[in-house]
Order: sequence, then structure tokens, then C-alpha cells
Amino acid sequence: MEALRVISEDHRNLWRIAATIDIVADEMESGSKVDPAFFTSIFDYIEHFMDACHHTKEDDYLFPALRLRSEEAGAILDRLQAEHRNGPEILKSLRQQLAETAAGKLGNAEFAAALRTYTQSLKSHIRTEEKDAMPLAREVLTADDWADIDRAFLDSDDPMFGEKANAEFRELFHRVASLAPESIGLGAQSAGELQPGAAKGVGEVLLSVSGLESCYGRIKALKGIDFEVRRGETVALVGANGAGKTTLLRTLSGVQPMSAGSIRFAGEDISKLRSDMRMRNGICQSPEGRQVFGPLSIEDNLRLGAYTQPKGQVADDMEKVFSMFPILKEKRNLPAGTLSGGQQQMLAIGRALMGRPKLLLLDEPSMGLAPLLVQEVFNVVRTLKAQGMTIILAEQNAFAALAIADRGYVLETGTITLSGTGQELISNEQVRAAYLGM
Repeated sequence: MEALRVISEDHRNLWRIAATIDIVADEMESGSKVDPAFFTSIFDYIEHFMDACHHTKEDDYLFPALRLRSEEAGAILDRLQAEHRNGPEILKSLRQQLAETAAGKLGNAEFAAALRTYTQSLKSHIRTEEKDAMPLAREVLTADDWADIDRAFLDSDDPMFGEKANAEFRELFHRVASLAPESIGLGAQSAGELQPGAAKGVGEVLLSVSGLESCYGRIKALKGIDFEVRRGETVALVGANGAGKTTLLRTLSGVQPMSAGSIRFAGEDISKLRSDMRMRNGICQSPEGRQVFGPLSIEDNLRLGAYTQPKGQVADDMEKVFSMFPILKEKRNLPAGTLSGGQQQMLAIGRALMGRPKLLLLDEPSMGLAPLLVQEVFNVVRTLKAQGMTIILAEQNAFAALAIADRGYVLETGTITLSGTGQELISNEQVRAAYLGM
């Protein structure tokens, strides 16, 4: 039933888009200007992601099998597929109303009302699929049915399902998140591009941790941690608040002292190495809470991230960060403390990337962000992963972290209690009950 996981993930993205439209509609009615570039990015995402791909996947693979196995499926699917067929025309009408509103021929209130009608329909559609169609599919479809459907949905070479298509959808979402108003997005004037990267293979062990312990006074925060990370992997650390995720990352980067055990990085024992030397060796951290240098400019924050790097490469590296997060370029001379939370998070990630990490430590990068930017953060992680970067991702948002991780570790009170691939942990009943709310 992997197809249903893919569909539900699509639904979460579409719900975020619908919620975003609703918020912007409210702001328009309160007097905010209509931003044609932002709404065009929204409509492009819906056209390519939902109307051209998501609906087609369901219509071509899931719904025919469901009609074959259940007589009661027809009434549900007739309505859903009618909405699929009508989607492009409705979107065309919204584009026309956007043009008329931008030209002053249509009032903000009228356009906002049309947007709300659309989002209500979209949310109703998602609810029907999640509450009616998908439970029925779980009930009536056979193992052979699921084998055929899942094979199609997991075909990495298929133009609708594969890595190239997913990268294109992330790029479209990146435009939405970049251009969205600062209250819910990054508030940039231009969208920039997530840097594409070739798929990579998992290599030799880059980081090996054995018997790691660390204390805060008499309190032992880490209790004999053993784990490893291979070159090119994305490894998720999940667990409740206070489980030890942040302490573990701080101990790896050398900011938090270790009291026992060993850390080997790139074949060398770095257990006694100072934090600045660990960074010179390629361990770079984006800390919990962003921790940007508020009085300093955005550009100076980025330069500090490159303090250990040759000066000749700093300008090029900074332009790469600016290409991913154009809002940072637009505000490069402003104090970092004036940025919104989402903008500061992108600055914290960009600052870590300026150190050219061999191992990137991301500590709670989605914490406190609006839903649109939560997804954008994980899209950035996916892009870095595609470039072959080795990443340790500590997150309370367990589902999102495990969904993109090659492997994961579950921490409880300073101890690793479970480990496995990301999908194995998502499927684990203990993890689902404790961390995924399922």
C-alpha cells in the first residue's frame, strides 16, 4: 500500500497550499496588495503537481482497480473524477480573475471569495479521498492489486513518479514558499532555484560513534550511544523533547563535552578534538533555535560560516546560498535580527553550508515555522541529499524526517531504543503510536 502513502503525502502538500491561499485571501481583504507573481507560482504548482500528476496517478492506477473490486466505489469515484476533470477549467478561471484583479477590473474581495470557494472544494476533495476512497481501497484491493499499483507509484524512471518529476515539484513548491508573504513564507521578490544534484550512492562509513556519554553536571544526558553514518546518507534522529537529540549533535560538533566513548570521523579519532578543529575537518552545524548573530548583517553571518575556508571561494559559495534563498540576497546588508523566523532558519542553514560540510548537522530546522516553510525546509534537505551531502537531521517532526531519511534512530532519555531504515521506522507500530500520532 505504498501508493496510499504517496497519495497522503501529496494531500499534506496540497492542504498546506490551500491553507496558504486562505491566509493570503484574508490579508487581501484587509488591504494587502495582490501579488501576481505569488499567485502565478501557486497556480503553476497546482497545474503541474495536482491536475497533471496527482490526479492522473489516481485515475490511471488506483481508481480503476477500486471500481473493479467494489460496487460502492462508483458513487465515490464518480464525484472525485468529475472534480479531476473540472480542475483545469477552474484553474484557468482563477488565472483570469487574477489578471483582472491585478489590472483593477475586479475587487480584492471578489477574488478572495473565488479563492475561498476553490480551497473549500480542494479540502472537501482531500477529505473524501482520505475518509472514503482510501479506507475502501485498503479493505477491498488484493495483494496482487497493490503490487501492480505500488510498482507504478514507485517507478523512479516514470515521468510522473520519478526523481526528476519530484525535483521539478520541489522546485515549484520552492517558488511558492519564496514568494509567499513574510507572515507565512519567505517574502522574497524573486524565487531563486534549489540547486539540482545528481543522485548518489551510499559509500563507506564517514562517522562512527561508540559508547558515547555526555553529562550536564550529575545528569547523564547521553548513555552509551552507538551509531554510524555512511557517506552520502541522510540519517534522522527522532524522539520527544528532552530525549537527547540536541545534546548528541552538540557533542558531535564538540560544543558539548563528552564524558565517555569515542567519535571517529573520516577514519580519524576526533574525540579530543576542539570544536573549531572539527569544523575545519568538515562537521558543520545549523543549531536549534537558529542562533544567528542578530546585530551583524546577513552577509557577515554567512562570512562567519566560511571563516575556516579559503577566502578565494567565499564569494562563489555565498552566491550559491543566495541562489537557494534569494531573500537573503535581497536583505544581505540588514541585521540578521530583523529577519523573520523562516528567514533566519534559511540563514542558519546557509551559514552552515558556507563551511563546505562533509557532514551537515541540522538541529530541529522546522521548529516554530509556518506549515508552508516546514515543507520548504524538508525540500531543501532533499535537495542537499540529492547532491550527495551527508546529513544528520534531528527532528521532533518524526514523520517528515523519517520520510526523507535513508536510516533513522529513535532516542529516549539519552538512549537509542530503535533503529532501521526511514520507512521501517515509519511502519513500526511503536514509533507510529509514540511519535507519529497513528
